[in-house]
Amino acid sequence: MRLTVLGCAGSFPGPDSPCSSYLVEADDFRLLLDFGTGSLSGLQRYASLTSVDAILLTHLHADHILDACSYVVVRRYAPEGPYPPLPLYGPAGTAARLAGAYGEGSLEDVYTFHDLAPGTFLIGPFSVTVDRVNHPVETYGVRVEHGGRALAYSSDTAPCDALIRLAQGADLFLCEASYPDGGDNPPDLHLTGREAGEAASKAGVARLVLTHLVAAWASEAASFAAAEAAFAGPVEVARFGARYEV
Repeated sequence: MRLTVLGCAGSFPGPDSPCSSYLVEADDFRLLLDFGTGSLSGLQRYASLTSVDAILLTHLHADHILDACSYVVVRRYAPEGPYPPLPLYGPAGTAARLAGAYGEGSLEDVYTFHDLAPGTFLIGPFSVTVDRVNHPVETYGVRVEHGGRALAYSSDTAPCDALIRLAQGADLFLCEASYPDGGDNPPDLHLTGREAGEAASKAGVARLVLTHLVAAWASEAASFAAAEAAFAGPVEVARFGARYEV
């Protein structure tokens, strides 16, 4: 599998990156994990505009979904379009949430909506496992497997057992680290760098990539150092446009 970071900023676009969106490719199939604010720009830079084969939205917060609204214009109004409906997986209520944000009727001509529930299913060549994680709205962490390799993605979460199960033995663990360590952080919302490192250690992953850092509010260097102190394996911070072979 190849992973391309189309956006990794936490909560709102940063000066160097759009919000969360990750392109996973194998066997000429392209799965988009989240489609956050501004990430459609990254898609155009690192893949064909209409090359996406399926989309999975982990939860319905704006910084993870809003460019799925912008993408309606691409699919519906392109000169060579409209394109066939694209499979889109998300929590219950995704169709209504996107239609409301788009502000113009149903999007059923653009997307075929599938409700997520804990379990394992196929999307193209990928075996995908999702489970509820610890966030105020219905949110799913994701494990993607192909060819004996595994990618785990935390989405947005505070510490929880489901996160460790999803990441168990993963070759690459893409894990949020939104909050500064030692701060008076709200409970049951996000991870710190230390907590991301601890989750990676408990799950026995091969590689940890920190994402969803809110650069305007926390020190990236401090989050990295805290994660590195808690996890013995390689650690890095996700960058817009970074590509990983999993």
